[in-house]
Amino acid sequence: MKKLQVHFLGGAGTVTGSKFYLHTEEIKILVDCGLFQGIKELREQNWERLPVDVSQIDYVLLTHGHLDHCGYLPLLVRQGFRGTILGTPPTLEIARIILEDSAKIQEEEAEKANKESYSKHNPALPLYTKQDVVFTLKFFQHVEEGDTVSLSDHCSATFMYNGHIIGSTYIEINLYGKRLVFSGDVGRQEDELLDPPKQPEWADYLFVESTYGDRLHPEEDVGQILTKLVNETLYKKGVLIIPSFAVERLQSLMYQLWKLYKKNRIPNIPIFVDSPMGNNVLEVFKDFPDWHKLTPEEYRNMCNHITIVSSYAETWETIDDPRPKIVIAGSGMVTGGRVLTYIKQLGEMDTTTILLVGFQAEETRGRKLLEGTSELKIYGKHVPINATINHLESLSAHADQAELLTWMGAIKNIPEKVFLVHGEKAAMETYRFTIQDKYGWKCHVPSMNEVVEILL
Repeated sequence: MKKLQVHFLGGAGTVTGSKFYLHTEEIKILVDCGLFQGIKELREQNWERLPVDVSQIDYVLLTHGHLDHCGYLPLLVRQGFRGTILGTPPTLEIARIILEDSAKIQEEEAEKANKESYSKHNPALPLYTKQDVVFTLKFFQHVEEGDTVSLSDHCSATFMYNGHIIGSTYIEINLYGKRLVFSGDVGRQEDELLDPPKQPEWADYLFVESTYGDRLHPEEDVGQILTKLVNETLYKKGVLIIPSFAVERLQSLMYQLWKLYKKNRIPNIPIFVDSPMGNNVLEVFKDFPDWHKLTPEEYRNMCNHITIVSSYAETWETIDDPRPKIVIAGSGMVTGGRVLTYIKQLGEMDTTTILLVGFQAEETRGRKLLEGTSELKIYGKHVPINATINHLESLSAHADQAELLTWMGAIKNIPEKVFLVHGEKAAMETYRFTIQDKYGWKCHVPSMNEVVEILL
């Protein structure tokens, strides 16, 4: 009988920083390698070394390319990792874009903090640099969706489509005859751009996300809500700012707005997309047409309808443009990126509307806006917020409770244990009782840095 230790190094009791370390005598694997976002206590952990021997890790398996699943990779490499980083071709391309953007933002913010002396660190340093990312990319190796890759004599992995973002998968790891299934982030059953997620049919141990484990997405008419907000923006002669995740949500919003214009439901209001990373992700959609529903013609027409902001100088030109307008800018939780400049300049105006889409983690600026804050701290200054705040949950790329239950409902056996990860504690507790009531499966909610031993 073989022994497996599972170290929950992130994504435990929180929705960020996903890192699950599998340790056996034969092989050492890290499933996902994400940065922590949100509350300061978590973010500070990004600066700490992992409590495992990083140089012994053979593989990192990436479920998808979001920052909270791949953003720690340059630090892993800096700590001595020299193994192989596996993911689908679009995942590795998205990860490259996100890591390069993350390093650029960190370098810029450190430079700005030093110049304006608003950091308590002297000097302020970036978490990692663009050069760190260049070196990290050397360890990338792609795996096609649906293919099984041998990792060692008694271990293989299969990456299966799960519809969260372009390239995303759940991962089945077969280890000494047992199957461990890592859900990654599970996508929606119905999505404008992506197909429904495939479903696992067997899992001896299931590691499942629970971002929305305690709720259902509201039945919202997205087109109607967007139409109303656009018309209100025109009436107020203001700006509709949409902080957006650069991968999937940004492209989905572009598609929704283009469709509304095409159907004459909204006028030809200027739409600016200000997210260098989001613009790069558009290229991924062009390069991997088999991974989404858009035809080449739809893709071209959608892009032609929207003004792409490429430089920071153009950001200021967009802010100074007196016309009513829509601005879609990163990041989705208002944790960084170009959207901070727009909110800093326009957030105190009552003609401004901010539309939040998708999940907002604890202590992020996006969550604070949802909770009705009267000011935000941006670049060391307190910015008054008089803008109208709206929220569209149904545009989330995460499955809700019912969709998660559907996704795992195809499993034919009774798993020996279900581990609930990537969720806030209240959501996971609710979801644990729901799974036990519906399927009778044993569930465990691991805590941060917990080590679970499994006999195989």
